[in-house]
Amino acid sequence: MTLEQPLVESRLDAEAGLAAAVGHLRSLQHPSGYWKGDLVTNVTMDAEDLMLRHFLGIATARTDEETARWIRSQQAEDGSWATFHGGPGDLSTTVEAWVALRMAGDDARAEHLQRAARFVRGAGGVEQARVFTHMWLSLFGLWSWDDCPDLPPEIVFLPSWAPLNIYNWGCWARQTIVPLTIVSALRPVRPADIDTAELRTGARPARSSVTSLAGVFERLDAVLHAYTRRPVRWLREAAMRRATEWILARQEADGGWGGIQPPWVYSLIALHLMGYPLDHPAMRAGIEGLDGFTVHEQTPEGPVRWLEACQSPVWDTGLAVAALLDAGVPGDDPAVLAATDWLLDEQITAGGDWQVRRPDLPGGGWAFEFANDTYPDTDDTAEIVLALRRVRHPDQPRLDAALDRAVAWTTGMQSKDGGWGAFDADNTHTLAEKLPFCDFGAVIDPPSADVTAHVVEMLAAEGRAADEPCGRGVRWLLDGQEADGSWFGRWGANHVYGTGAVVPALVAAGVDPRTAAIRRAVRWLEEHQNADGGWGEDLRSYRDPARVGRGASTPSQTAWALLALLAAGEDSAAVETGVRHLLRTQREDGGWEELLYTGTGFPGDFYISYRLYRIVFPIWALGRYVARERGGGRP
Repeated sequence: MTLEQPLVESRLDAEAGLAAAVGHLRSLQHPSGYWKGDLVTNVTMDAEDLMLRHFLGIATARTDEETARWIRSQQAEDGSWATFHGGPGDLSTTVEAWVALRMAGDDARAEHLQRAARFVRGAGGVEQARVFTHMWLSLFGLWSWDDCPDLPPEIVFLPSWAPLNIYNWGCWARQTIVPLTIVSALRPVRPADIDTAELRTGARPARSSVTSLAGVFERLDAVLHAYTRRPVRWLREAAMRRATEWILARQEADGGWGGIQPPWVYSLIALHLMGYPLDHPAMRAGIEGLDGFTVHEQTPEGPVRWLEACQSPVWDTGLAVAALLDAGVPGDDPAVLAATDWLLDEQITAGGDWQVRRPDLPGGGWAFEFANDTYPDTDDTAEIVLALRRVRHPDQPRLDAALDRAVAWTTGMQSKDGGWGAFDADNTHTLAEKLPFCDFGAVIDPPSADVTAHVVEMLAAEGRAADEPCGRGVRWLLDGQEADGSWFGRWGANHVYGTGAVVPALVAAGVDPRTAAIRRAVRWLEEHQNADGGWGEDLRSYRDPARVGRGASTPSQTAWALLALLAAGEDSAAVETGVRHLLRTQREDGGWEELLYTGTGFPGDFYISYRLYRIVFPIWALGRYVARERGGGRP
């Protein structure tokens, strides 16, 4: 296809491609009504699952063999393991993979482990690995607990107004920190019959300057270590009991904690150390629940097993419903109604940790996972409201009441600065980021452009664009625009995601597409379109500004850019070539390939491949393009 072809031919092609994609998406719906794509991260999940099973004494030859086979299959030529497909080798990930393979029985003299050891030494050695890695090694006597930051369980007694109280951490960090305080206090060692000497260089990390806050905390850590050796016994025991009660109170129906791997595995370890046997209901449910996060696949080398860090059925289903509706599927289509009923059953009206900051706000949000009632999030909730408000449901009063509760809850979660974070309001205290423990991942949940945009777009669709909360959100977004015209993407890669979310939200809220902010965003997108017509952004853009907006084209990122351009009213070569890129790369079954990761867990540290993104977002974009070409606007 060439750009000179008439638009009507492009529209007809787009209609055919859209129909095929919708058919493919329909085929992926679960009989219960939801959609769920596998969520792929990196082999730290699998290495830590294997190490957990060895620590608890529940490892089997089969789980070791299948996990090790998967880990080996993900190794790069230089001996390393990366945190995302095609990414550079990561020191800590490689250390954990090496240790797990040794525990599974791989010989340290084997060529693949020799290559891994060379990479580790070249990257600074195990001494330079992150704190989480050192803690895992300490569990097996491969690192000293004295060289891990101390996490005193007494912090559970700090009131919510005090610095460094657990509610000043993001919910994912909070749920991880609490069980780790027990582990840190008890310092368990269950020796593994392996040696990590060949991973060491002998070079220790330099300490921060004593005049810096990080340096002060590093030296305070020495005081905490001294206290741990001689704690106030009654206070420490009371703190560990309180931490244990806190953990048990937040165990979800699926046996997990927060629906994510880190707090899940550390909570199991903490409870076990506190005397809970493996057959205790909480332990048994937690271990069995992890099996539900395990993916089994057949490969030419044999069966493999790998662990999802999280599962995203609520998010996937909300996006799928929106995509189908934008593709012109009727609001009372059986697939749409089945998904709606499933989502209505998943709404969370109970309280949660978010009430620490908003104690008088009634519940009404949705979480990301099958079971995470303690932590609904504004992002899921906004997208679900946007989708379900367009559904023609046989019990309309029930649907409307649910959505009204969701809108009220989401609005009430606005932070003081006008933006929205994902799980908490006003979770902006940065002091925790300076702690020696915090060398990996985001630990707080401040407002972000992508989440705020989704909420603003939802409020505008609800007819509340003129209301004060939406207006404050719009101002927050406009103030947060980057100098180059883009917006940062917290939960997706990266500026393409942020810009793809913000432009449609601003236009929906009444910002004229001709304003300077929108024109700058359009110009940025056009300048970053690839020669093949698509868009892509390498995940290394979170650390390397030269990669911002640059990378191989992917279906999901191309769709994000198109959604922004279409919302801005663009009828340009950029739109036409972007649509044609999607059509040209579409598979015969109506789907798309997307090996590169486009989801973000922690910017700069942890990334996600959502396997449903490659289908829902292209449908969304093609649906809006076809509707525009037909002259009808959004379906």
